[in-house]
Amino acid sequence: MKLADNFKVLTSWKFWKEMIIITVAMSIAAAAVYYFLMPSKLIVGSISGLSIVISGIFEKFLGITVKVSLVVFIINALLLLLAYFLIGKEFGLKTAYAALVLAPLIDMWEIICPSEKLLAQGTTSIMGDIWFDLICFILILSASQAILFRINASTGGLDIIAKIVNKYLHYDMGMSVTIAGVLICCTAFAINPFRLVVIGLIGTWMNGIIVDYFMISLARKKRVCIISKDYERIRNYIINDIVRGCSLYEVTGGYSGEKTMEIQSLLTQDEFVNLMGWIRDNDIKCFMTAGNVSEVYGFWSESKKRHLSAKSNNKRLSE
Repeated sequence: MKLADNFKVLTSWKFWKEMIIITVAMSIAAAAVYYFLMPSKLIVGSISGLSIVISGIFEKFLGITVKVSLVVFIINALLLLLAYFLIGKEFGLKTAYAALVLAPLIDMWEIICPSEKLLAQGTTSIMGDIWFDLICFILILSASQAILFRINASTGGLDIIAKIVNKYLHYDMGMSVTIAGVLICCTAFAINPFRLVVIGLIGTWMNGIIVDYFMISLARKKRVCIISKDYERIRNYIINDIVRGCSLYEVTGGYSGEKTMEIQSLLTQDEFVNLMGWIRDNDIKCFMTAGNVSEVYGFWSESKKRHLSAKSNNKRLSE
């Protein structure tokens, strides 16, 4: 039975969609590491940064050249054991795939377009300025991290440590990334001058802020409140066409003293646009307010919506 269940998971669209998302996100992260982090030797709080430190120590003190991608692979393999046992099976397996493809993807970018071809003459910076490299790296990596966190995965390495801090100490993901990153940044004193370490610490702080921003943006929903005499039509449209739940409250107008109903619902941005278009097309008179909600807990889920949609369609066919 368990084998059949595993086979069902492996052949599901959800599984392959998430694999595609992880692969694309990790390709973006690998490009950020290869083109902006490695040439400038910036040590931003990440396992990639720690790997650059370790590779630099081997080269500086032992005269041995060790590829950064190999060090990334080894460290990630060790941290994946922590992810599996301390965070959960699903997170551990998804992160295992993400972490194990990072090093090959870094090598892929090296084959496709070596960074040496893009470096400004006489510099170790793609953008010609270390601060621009830092900003580009953080923006690209933070977007990749936020996408992966949303599907219960991560880029591996630092993100595993951040996820452990988030789970057991209950800090926001951005703060967890910053805490873990600062510890790693401090290792850069072994190979980098003080100035570069400070730049790395600033970058780590920015990384945490931007990760939080992207995660809030990806999770944002619209809380819609509508007061209308046509509340029953609006309720039917939200439930049967948009396929979302809603709540009804009796309210009394402060000026008119009339009693009517207020509808409240949580919608995605696209669903909110569809509702506004439907109200406009049907010339429904209403008073509406809408605000952003950054987190939703409980029964909100796309799988539940699909189930309700199928149930609604079956009901219409039976009628």
